[in-house]
Amino acid sequence: MSDQRDPDPYDALLLLSFGGPEGPEDVVPFLQNVTRGRGIPDERLREVGQHYFRFDGISPINGQNRALLDALRKDFADHGLDLPVYWGNRNWAPYLTDTLRAMVADGHKRIAVLATSAYASYSGCRQYRENLADSLAALEAEGLDLPRVDKLRHYFNHPGFVRPMIDGVLASLASLPEDVRTGAHLAFTTHSIPTAAADSAGPGGGAYVAQHLDVAQVIVDAIREQTGVEHPWQLVYQSRSGSPQTPWLEPDICDHLETLHGEGAPAVVMAPIGFVSDHMEVLYDLDTEAADKAAELNLPVARSATVGADPRFAAAVRDLLLERAASERGRTAERCALGALGPSHDLCPAGCCPSRAARPAAAGADSPYA
Repeated sequence: MSDQRDPDPYDALLLLSFGGPEGPEDVVPFLQNVTRGRGIPDERLREVGQHYFRFDGISPINGQNRALLDALRKDFADHGLDLPVYWGNRNWAPYLTDTLRAMVADGHKRIAVLATSAYASYSGCRQYRENLADSLAALEAEGLDLPRVDKLRHYFNHPGFVRPMIDGVLASLASLPEDVRTGAHLAFTTHSIPTAAADSAGPGGGAYVAQHLDVAQVIVDAIREQTGVEHPWQLVYQSRSGSPQTPWLEPDICDHLETLHGEGAPAVVMAPIGFVSDHMEVLYDLDTEAADKAAELNLPVARSATVGADPRFAAAVRDLLLERAASERGRTAERCALGALGPSHDLCPAGCCPSRAARPAAAGADSPYA
C-alpha cells in the first residue's frame, strides 16, 4: 500500500450506501423510495417487504455501515490522516442530499466518495453517480455553493477487499465435516442483474461478470496454494427481481444447489463475493432461502463471511483515497490490484454503464458538475 499520507485536495470522505429500514414502520416507505417512478402499489410492496418483516423490519445494512464508519475513522486516526468521514444513503436516512448539505455547511469543498458497491454496473456505479447529480442539483436549487465530488475507483480486486474473502472461504471450508471438505464445491454469488445491463457494464461492456470471475479465480488460486486442493467452482447469482419476461443473469443459487446435488457434490461453500456486507440479500437469499434448499436436499453447506468492517478493508479505503489524491495532484501512486484485470479507472468515461433513460451523473467524464 502507498506510504503517501497527504489527502490533498480532499477535505472529507463520504461513505455512500443503499440504505435500509430500521423498523417495521419503515419497510413500505423504504420500498417506495427504492421503486419510485415504477407505479408499484403499496399492497405489492408489503408483499415484497415480507423479507424485511421476517427480521422485525430491520435491514442490517445501516448497522453495518455504522461499523464501517467506526473502522474507517479508527484507521484514519491510527495513520495520522486528519479527514472527517460522513455517511449518506440513496434510499433511507441519513439521506445523501441531507448529508451533502451538512458537508457544505461544515465548509467542505472537495469530497471523495466511497460507494458500498465494488463492481461496475448501472446499479452498482452509474446509479450512485446519478444520485450524486440529483443531490447536487437540489443543493444548487437552494443557492448553495457546490462541492466537487470524486467517486473512488472500483475496488473489487484490491487486496484489502479480496484477502478477507479468501480467509472467509478458508474458514467455511474448515467448518465443513472432514469427510466432505476436500470435495466441496465453491459457489461464488453476486446480485443478478438484467443481461442487457451486464452486457453494457463498464467502458467496453461485460465488466460486471468479468470482474466477478477474476475475483473468484484469485480466491480459488489462493485456496489451492494454502490447502493443496483445487475445488470446483462456479459464479452464480441471487436476489433476482423485476419482470419475469426480462432475461437476468443465471443460474440462481438455489437452482445451482439442486444441480450440484444431482451431480453428487458432497458439500458447497457459498461465498457472497458481490456484497460488501451481510445485508438483507445475504441474510435472506443465502442464509434463509438457499440454506433451506440445502437442508431439503440434505446437502451440507457453509456460507463465508463478507468483508464488512474488516480492518484490511478500512485500510484499503485509505489506500484508495490517498492514491486518488496523489493522482489529482499530478503525482504517481501505487495502484494495488490482484488478478488479471489490473486497477480500474479513476474517472468513468462517457457512456459507461448506461441507463435506459439518459440522466445526468456526477463524478464522471460526462458530469455536469466540474
